[in-house]
Amino acid sequence: MAMATATVTVSVSSALNSLSISRSSGFTLLPSPPNKLSLKPLQGNFVLSLKSKPSDDIDTSFFDNLNPQDDISFNPPEPPEGFVAPLSFDDGPPETEDEIAAAYEELYGPAYSGVSLLGNDIYVMDSKEKKETGFGSASKQEKIRDGFEERVVQVRRVTKVVKGGKQLRFRAVVVVGDKNGQVGVGVGKAKEVISAVQKSAVNARRNIVQVPMTKYSTFPHRSEANYGAAKVMLRPASPGTGVIAGGSVRIVLEMAGVENALGKQLGSNNALNNARATIVAVQKMRQFREVAEERGIPMEELWK
Repeated sequence: MAMATATVTVSVSSALNSLSISRSSGFTLLPSPPNKLSLKPLQGNFVLSLKSKPSDDIDTSFFDNLNPQDDISFNPPEPPEGFVAPLSFDDGPPETEDEIAAAYEELYGPAYSGVSLLGNDIYVMDSKEKKETGFGSASKQEKIRDGFEERVVQVRRVTKVVKGGKQLRFRAVVVVGDKNGQVGVGVGKAKEVISAVQKSAVNARRNIVQVPMTKYSTFPHRSEANYGAAKVMLRPASPGTGVIAGGSVRIVLEMAGVENALGKQLGSNNALNNARATIVAVQKMRQFREVAEERGIPMEELWK
């Protein structure tokens, strides 16, 4: 059976004088033009070595007696006569206020001082503000990113009777919290619903309270509170119970991060009064360690 043969031609640079290749099937060299190397497969393995031929233009005699394993010490050249080293950064003359202001303006643009040292337009920020908001329209307020989440409890239409008729407004009740023990209730009124929600969210952030909780995300003890005609009852619960409450009481507890608790609304269904009664009930709670510190006894003595 005749063995199939194939011829491979390899181009070799003029700076190379030998070539080395290894493969499972053998190759043989065939005559070829200059800078060409022809290989033919044969039985067995073969090795073809590739070595670079040093150029006559480059002096490599420095590396002949150099051992890479030896430690080579670096000896910098001596400075010439009359050489004066430049001053360091800290030794230079101090910059003036105008130079500092010019450098700041070059990096960040003109400041609000009303003076431009580089000839820039000092009213560029005002033009950008007008372009974003529009002439004559209310300014667009971006959502505050402070780690608090917002939950709208109630939005109602309210009217005010004046001499010329009735004024229609919207009242929004919003609860904000970080679900880590902080919660607040706010209320706001405006001609539009979005503005009312924004105002109530700002009002809620001004009335943040801390909710005492145990390691099981529940209350340390039971509590009750009144706000107007609304009465709220709060009870701690075992792990896995969840928040068993309704109305605004449930929203306040969820935004505070309470995971196991019992709540009951008594006396009124007013969402705002129940939410504020929940806040009052939470403020009445105290941690066991606080009571022990005030009484000057260890915590184990509280249950005796």
